[in-house]
Amino acid sequence: MFTRAIVKTPCKNMVNGISTANLGKPDYTLAQDQHKGYIDALKKCGLKVTILDSDENFPDSTFIEDVCLITPKCAIITNPGAASRRGETIEISKAIEELDLPVERIQNSGTLDAGDIMMVNDHYFAGLSDRTNIEGASQLNLILKKYGYTSSNITLKSVLHLKTGISYLENNNLLAFGEFLNHPALSVFNLLAVDPDESYAANSVWINGKVLVPMGFSKTNEMIKAAGYQTIEVNVSEFRKLDGGLSCLSLRF
Repeated sequence: MFTRAIVKTPCKNMVNGISTANLGKPDYTLAQDQHKGYIDALKKCGLKVTILDSDENFPDSTFIEDVCLITPKCAIITNPGAASRRGETIEISKAIEELDLPVERIQNSGTLDAGDIMMVNDHYFAGLSDRTNIEGASQLNLILKKYGYTSSNITLKSVLHLKTGISYLENNNLLAFGEFLNHPALSVFNLLAVDPDESYAANSVWINGKVLVPMGFSKTNEMIKAAGYQTIEVNVSEFRKLDGGLSCLSLRF
C-alpha cells in the first residue's frame, strides 16, 4: 500500500519538451488544470501529495518519475537518458533528502529512466531502451541486491519506456499490449491485453486497490473494471503530447 506521492508542477516551458508523439504542442493552461485533476485522483486513492514547484530550466521536469525510483528500503536517483534532463536530479535530490531513506545514485556511464522500471513485489523489471542502457540497469541490479531485491532486464523494441507498454495492477494482473503480450519473461502473469488502438492506456496506475486510467479509452477502462478494480479516469491529453503518461507524473511510495 502507498501512503505518499510527490509531483512536480508543469512549467510554461513544457511546450518545448521532448516529443515523438506528433500530436502538437501542449496547451499549458489546460495542462495546469489536468495536473490539478491528477493530484485530486492521487488524493482519492488515499495519498498525501507533496507538490514541488515548477522549473522553467527543464521543460520535461513534470515527468518526475524518470529521475528517481523510490523503493520501500531506499531511494535511487537516476541518470536520465536524455541529456537535457540530467540536471533535474539536483532538485529531486533535495526533496528526497527529507525522506527517511538511504539514497543511492546511478553513475555515468550508466543511464536510467525510472519510467523503464516496474516493481512486482520484491522484483524489479528494467527495460533496456533509448533512455536506459545496460550499464544503468546493471548498476540498478547491484543497488537492489544490496537491499534484498532482485531485478531482470527486458529489451524494448518499439516503445519509449517499459511502462509505456505494461503496468502491473497487483494480484498477478499485468496490463500489456504489442510486443509484451508474448514475451517469455511475462508469461507468469495474467495478461490483460490492451487493444492496439488504445495502446496509450497500457500506462495505467494501480494505487491502493484503485487504478488510474487515462480518459478516453473505454475498452481498457471496462476491461480493468471487469478484472475487479475500481477505476478513476484522468485526463492527461496535454502530457500525452510530450510522450508522458499517468505513471510519469508522480513518485508513489
